[in-house]
This record gives sequence, C-alpha cells and structure tokens, in this order.
Amino acid sequence: MSAKIILRKTSLVDYPGRVSCVFFFSGCNLRCPWCHNRELVTGGAGGLVSLQEALAHVKKRKAVLGGVVLSGGEPCLCEELPDLIEEIKKLPLPVKLDTNGMFPAVLEELFSREETRPDYIALDLKIAPVRYRELLPAPPSPIFGPEQALIKSAALIRQSGIAREYRTLVLPGDYLTEKDIEALAPLVGDAPDPTGSWHFRPFRGGNCLDPAWDSKEESAAQAEERAKSLAEKALSYYTDHSEHF
Repeated sequence: MSAKIILRKTSLVDYPGRVSCVFFFSGCNLRCPWCHNRELVTGGAGGLVSLQEALAHVKKRKAVLGGVVLSGGEPCLCEELPDLIEEIKKLPLPVKLDTNGMFPAVLEELFSREETRPDYIALDLKIAPVRYRELLPAPPSPIFGPEQALIKSAALIRQSGIAREYRTLVLPGDYLTEKDIEALAPLVGDAPDPTGSWHFRPFRGGNCLDPAWDSKEESAAQAEERAKSLAEKALSYYTDHSEHF
C-alpha cells in the first residue's frame, strides 16, 4: 500500500459513540474555497505516514479502539481503499467512511462485498447538486458530472442499509440558502431522526483553501442562528413532503 495519510491516533468525535483513530487521505477532487484542510486538498500536507505504518498502529491499539475513520481529503481517490477496509475489518474493527459523494462507482464496489462494506458513512452535502460544478475543476469521471455523481452516491448510500449521517457546513452570508437545502433534502431520503442524522455545523474561518474565506466568519450567535434556521428548513421540507417518504 503506497498511499500516504495523516494519522490522528485518537479521536472521541469522528466516529459517533466510539473511540477511533482517523486516517486523513491527502488529495481531493473538489476545490471548496471554504475548506479548512488546505494542505490535504492540495497535496502539500506534512507529517504523512504510509498506510502500512497506520495499520501497524491500529493493530497495536485495536484492544482500546472502537473503530477507524477514513476521511480526507477524499478517501475514494485512493485505489487501495477496498484492500484497506478489508484489512481493518479483519482485526476486527468497524470502519467509518467520510466522502464527498463524487465517486459512486467506488461506493458501488465497496458495497458489493461484505469484506469491504463500511459500517458507517458520512456524506457531505455542501450546496445544491446543480451548483457542484462551482466546486470542481473537472468532472470526476467520464460517466457522471458532479450533480449526477452526488445523486447516484446518495441513492447508493440510502439503499445500502449502512448506518449513515449527512453533514452540511452552514456557510456565511448568502452562499448557502434555503433553496440549497430544499435541493439537498431529497438526497437524504427520509426525515432526519430526532438525534439529528443531518447535521448542520457553523462555519469557522482559518486555513481556508481560499484565504479570503478566513475573514468571512460570522459571530458565534449568527452562525448558530443560521444553522438552526437551515435545520428547521430541512425539517419543514419533510413535513411538506411527508406523503413521499
């Protein structure tokens, strides 16, 4: 396994209800200007370790770990992802996959075998699917454009039966609107459960891919209010369309 990652040896927040370690893969096909993992996106991150080193750490600490999170960057860019998941599940430890949803063919391959099926998936929902071309310098595959890729990935995840959550960053100003939420809501497929399977997180500036976004941070009160408002909009969508779910 030749891929390089940043290894977070212990996390209490990345895998719900579990102590985990996190593999942050370098590289991403999206160029979200607000992304705070600038070095990971551009491939300029320092402190990288090999997958072999990371797996050795997991094997050494498997008795105290509750799972492994594969994040990024975008882990679905890694050709060795199926083999990696299989190795982790042999330990055995559950695997959580964080993805931007641009690679449905990879998800389909992973879901096709029990040995490579993630145990938990987090899908980032950023802006309305039709707007994803704003974030992408080139289509992710010759078959799907970004809108179609996201819709296909969301459908595969819904149909998989795998435990899942959805994450939306509440961007400042008018960049993320209620219309975006209305367009994203069908991808979730059914009403969020009371514990919040669709999470709305306030934007925080700092180390953004586009440095101009570092100064766009709203006050904590404003950010929380916008997050609450958009979450309420998502719930109202399901109330208005309950006959379809």
